[in-house]
Amino acid sequence: MSHDDYQFEPLPGLPSHLPEGEEILWQGRPSVFGFAQDVLRIHWVVGYFLFLIVWRAISNSDQGIAPVLQNTVPLVVLGLAACGVILVIAWILAATTVYTITNKRIVIRKGAALSFALNLPFAQMVSADLSMKRSGRGTIALTMSEPLGMSYLVLWPHVRPWKMAEVRPSLRSIKDARAISDILADAAVSFTREVPDATVEPRGAHAFPAE
Repeated sequence: MSHDDYQFEPLPGLPSHLPEGEEILWQGRPSVFGFAQDVLRIHWVVGYFLFLIVWRAISNSDQGIAPVLQNTVPLVVLGLAACGVILVIAWILAATTVYTITNKRIVIRKGAALSFALNLPFAQMVSADLSMKRSGRGTIALTMSEPLGMSYLVLWPHVRPWKMAEVRPSLRSIKDARAISDILADAAVSFTREVPDATVEPRGAHAFPAE
């Protein structure tokens, strides 16, 4: 595993040209709305402001429409502003991320202020577990045989949530997660045939719960 600061990308999402025999099987970015929900918890913010608005409206309902509007409109504006900020942050996080699956590894390129590419070779991958939502969006969490040498906060948000002691790099909030996991599974199976000592189990014995 390695991570490198990059000044330019010879290939989108990759810190260097692919060596001979390696090819890109899939590239993609997280879903913006998926990041807003799964990572930044925008639905909690929406729920919080809705609760305040309803509470204020009920508390002032006996005083007429004017007091109700006076007490709820500022909350509506503040709530919309908060959600707008969250969506902008989610867009920045998604726009500065590229996930790449090749026939030999996974590469996570992330970062706006602190940019780097994290190489996760199949040879060091123990398992890849899929968490999916009904919409088809999901997260693929990876278990590596060697420590990443990176903290949870440095790799965030491209980690399995709440697993701070055992940092698990993850492809977060990707659309068509099942199809992507199948691509990874097929690539890992082909790799293990070429490298019998590899231990990757692309489908994982257990899927972890959706965030």
